[in-house]
Amino acid sequence: MAGLWARLAADLNVRLRRGAWYRITQLGPLQAIVEVRGRSLEVPSAFLQVIDSPPRTWSVVARPSDAVRLPRDWGDRYAVCPSCRGRQAIDGRPRTMTCQRCGGEFKVTWGEA
Repeated sequence: MAGLWARLAADLNVRLRRGAWYRITQLGPLQAIVEVRGRSLEVPSAFLQVIDSPPRTWSVVARPSDAVRLPRDWGDRYAVCPSCRGRQAIDGRPRTMTCQRCGGEFKVTWGEA
């Protein structure tokens, strides 16, 4: 499965960060296995968005209703870094952002929320 990446495409709590991309190690019609922090996690394939190359843009994510570790002052959305999966507040509607965690600078994908 070299080169396949997935992220959660539903507002579900399945131990994946919403908006973060994960490498797929196996992909089947019902289940996928993704790598999370060096470990394998089985996730229903129907809940994943799959792409064939590593993402290079920030994901904009609506604040989940069950969010527990997101600062309230971030408002109703936040961004997820495509490189390190770090979450970050969004100020305005920037075209690019620099990650406070890894220092990478990437475009922001506003049209896919």
